[in-house]
Amino acid sequence: MKPKFLAFALGCCGLSFAIYAAGLDQLKSFLESNRSARGVFTQTVIAKSGRKPQQSAGIFAMQRPGKFRWSYESPYKQLLVSDGGKLWSYDPDLNQVAVKKLGAAFGASPAALLAGQDLDRHFELKDGASTDGVEYVEARPKGGDASFERVRIGFAGNRPLSMEIHDSFGQITHLRFTQFESNPVLPASLFRFTAPAGADVVGD
Repeated sequence: MKPKFLAFALGCCGLSFAIYAAGLDQLKSFLESNRSARGVFTQTVIAKSGRKPQQSAGIFAMQRPGKFRWSYESPYKQLLVSDGGKLWSYDPDLNQVAVKKLGAAFGASPAALLAGQDLDRHFELKDGASTDGVEYVEARPKGGDASFERVRIGFAGNRPLSMEIHDSFGQITHLRFTQFESNPVLPASLFRFTAPAGADVVGD
């Protein structure tokens, strides 16, 4: 079974924070100082049923507000692209594209915790416990129609290291970010998507 990205697919201040600042302080510092980022991710999805976890890996890029590119490279290819207005999900094996408008729903999605804005409007945020030098932020959506219950983000040095998403079905998605690059110059084409010839396009 192919992994599903839980849109998937991030309140600012001008203070400087120590490397071991609390999680919320590091989140604010990250949002203030990073307009773009890219890196490598690994993902593990643990089902409530206890079946064998699904593991995948790939590369990501994001540009605030609302633009991101999430490319699964193994064990299966899958691509998610947002231009800030629409989200495309492309499955090359099926040659199928699903497209939908982001709308207000994006603001309350896990992706918005890194690539969005106005977090206080959509989330209840609080500092989590610190473990081995990693500071955590706990986030819960304020809306009752969200597809997930809570998100836990780990920070060190004002950069996100991990994200743990608990959805409404008891499934837990663990994401780990490596080779993180702050504020790279990213071409606009990275956040645009054109369906391949002959692809089945479903949605808006």
